[in-house]
Amino acid sequence: MAVVSLTAAQQGSVDAMVAAGQLRRVAPDEGKARAFLRGAEAALVDVPHVTRIENMYDLAYKAAHDAGEAMLSAYGFKTTFGPGAHERIGTFLAAIFDTPPPSNAAAHYEVMRVDRNANHYRARPVTEAAANQAASAAQVLYDAARARVTAD
Repeated sequence: MAVVSLTAAQQGSVDAMVAAGQLRRVAPDEGKARAFLRGAEAALVDVPHVTRIENMYDLAYKAAHDAGEAMLSAYGFKTTFGPGAHERIGTFLAAIFDTPPPSNAAAHYEVMRVDRNANHYRARPVTEAAANQAASAAQVLYDAARARVTAD
């Protein structure tokens, strides 16, 4: 597996996350990266077939999260332990996808995370428009992640 190299600016942002204790370096893991990409793809395939808006949103969030985990694994990082790990994935996505359209989708990941938590933990409903936007952002993140991982 080959991974598109990070630019100096992207690497600087990721290094700052490591220095701040948000990420830790690990060995790149091709198998894990590919497994997370398969998980993201499977979730995206199911999105159009669900009948409940909350389920559509959850699948879109799972796909976006899995794309983030795939990128962490491919580049040799893990989020540090403790609360905020999902938020750190969003920060990582924003660091490596720093030009549109993936940068817009990476920024939307945080909206998705907050909305999903509000639905799960405060019973705030998710709108169909929000679910559609989440699905679109997740697809962009998946496509951007796939474009960064190539076969040797």
